[in-house]
Amino acid sequence: MTHSSPNAANAGTFTIGGDLVVHRLGFGAMRITGPGIWGPPADHDEAIRTLKRLPDLGVNFIDTADSYGPDVSEWLIREALHPYRKDLVIATKGGLTRSGPDIWKPVGRPEYLLQQVHKSLRNLGVEQIDLWQLHRIDPKVPVDEQFDAVRSFIDQKLIRHAGLSQVSVDDIKAASKFFNVVTVQNRYNLVDRTSEDVLDYCAGQNIGFIPWFPLAAGDLAKPGSILDSMAGKYGAHPSQIALAWVLKRSKVMLPIPGTSKVAHLEQNVAAADITLSEEDFAALDAEGRKAFQAAR
Repeated sequence: MTHSSPNAANAGTFTIGGDLVVHRLGFGAMRITGPGIWGPPADHDEAIRTLKRLPDLGVNFIDTADSYGPDVSEWLIREALHPYRKDLVIATKGGLTRSGPDIWKPVGRPEYLLQQVHKSLRNLGVEQIDLWQLHRIDPKVPVDEQFDAVRSFIDQKLIRHAGLSQVSVDDIKAASKFFNVVTVQNRYNLVDRTSEDVLDYCAGQNIGFIPWFPLAAGDLAKPGSILDSMAGKYGAHPSQIALAWVLKRSKVMLPIPGTSKVAHLEQNVAAADITLSEEDFAALDAEGRKAFQAAR
């Protein structure tokens, strides 16, 4: 697929929380940090160029977290894009602490979560966060206390909407007693179907589903594989086919592939131009399920 300027608008739109309209193909801002999601990026200027390119490509949904860097991802977003366009929705997350590269530890104490919300407001340079997500439910803190804290952030107008990350259907139902869960961010891709039931529940409730690691395809991306042959058929890269499959899987799907390079960003966004036939979608789906079962 060679298009002079790909556009995320071609993926269609989804309305988060009834009032935030976003193009379904977004951008994940985890990879614009250093190795181990720690410290600054290897190439600061390229990371800034990548972020600045988002509006030109129709990407108006960015997902980040206070723990990416930590803080680095939010700082870079502000540096590149502030003052923000009115149609840009920036989602962030709180609830994971960092003590070094690749180390992530949940802390869900209400006072800590509140501190992180205030920090993200400062980091991003906004008066209200469009979408704030509880990055992980902390097993050491009563779950009701965590959900009640999130509710209070909405009441105080610190955040507009709230979502959850890496949760079960039961978690969503429990949180929904405290606040309107507008998005769920779980790991999901062609070969990881662990959250299939969560996706189906979100689709039924019109909750946005943000799949992280959406490009993963495992052995299905190898030369001679089904993805490889489909890529040839559609004149695309295997990763673009994997992303096109994710987009077609559900109307509530909001994939956020991330990168720190402009060329890779443009390649990802071009996936919005690919419309898989029902037959090809079903063939990929079947192979993906098989690979998932085999890996379990």
